[in-house]
Amino acid sequence: MRGPDRAAVLRADELPPGGRARVEAFGTEVALFNVDGRLYATANACPHHGGPLCHGRVTGARVAAAPYEHRWEREGRVLVCPWHGWEFDLETGEALFDPSVRVRTFGARIEDGQVVLRR
Repeated sequence: MRGPDRAAVLRADELPPGGRARVEAFGTEVALFNVDGRLYATANACPHHGGPLCHGRVTGARVAAAPYEHRWEREGRVLVCPWHGWEFDLETGEALFDPSVRVRTFGARIEDGQVVLRR
């Protein structure tokens, strides 16, 4: 079912944990990710040069709290553009290097056996 703010884009069994897909919704290409059962959806074009985010690596990030002090955070929540390595938080769409740079995100969940996106 589709509406102005909702789009069923594929069957839930087509996006198992660890899976990814590229779909069309709301007039744009969307990259979908199932990270350990949690669904994330972003516009499929990196804001830098339009790299296809559906082919990006999903990982974590090294964060420095103080000089020479690093810790690994956000495991499974960082999407890395396959072209130039720009990193985005899958939940917020914010670039890790500058929160004012973003990739559009969509709400994603399973409803009645379908993956449904919301604006």
